[in-house]
Amino acid sequence: MMEARDIMGLLPHRYPMLMVDRIVELEPNRRAVGIKNVTINEPVFTGHYPGRPIWPGVLVLESMAQVAGLALMPSDRRASHSEGDPVPLFTGVDRARFRKPVVPGDQLRIEATVERVRGGIAKVEAEARVDGELVAEAGLMFAWRDI
Repeated sequence: MMEARDIMGLLPHRYPMLMVDRIVELEPNRRAVGIKNVTINEPVFTGHYPGRPIWPGVLVLESMAQVAGLALMPSDRRASHSEGDPVPLFTGVDRARFRKPVVPGDQLRIEATVERVRGGIAKVEAEARVDGELVAEAGLMFAWRDI
């Protein structure tokens, strides 16, 4: 299991763009399962939408991409991210589908499965569920870059 501090050691994201609270399963270069707790305190809810807060689909995708990025990290990469370390950058999305709105109080359980890695490019299939019900799915693409 990885907590937020461990995740921040691998991903360069920080609040408010860190969209993964915990990794509950991890098989490096194969799959990861992560948790994002959606709370009313998220800054986006001041404008999306007043009186009927809905977690934006683009942030569901970002949450899925961050879990996928952790699945793509090599097993020997358990130290802090440092400048010059390549990270998998989200480069594309295919077949994104949003099945049900995500609202404050929901807990996203995101599963990302690495389909292939070839020539510095990776393809990952990801699903997000709330209470076992599928809320989003997509094919995600990544390329490793120094940032």
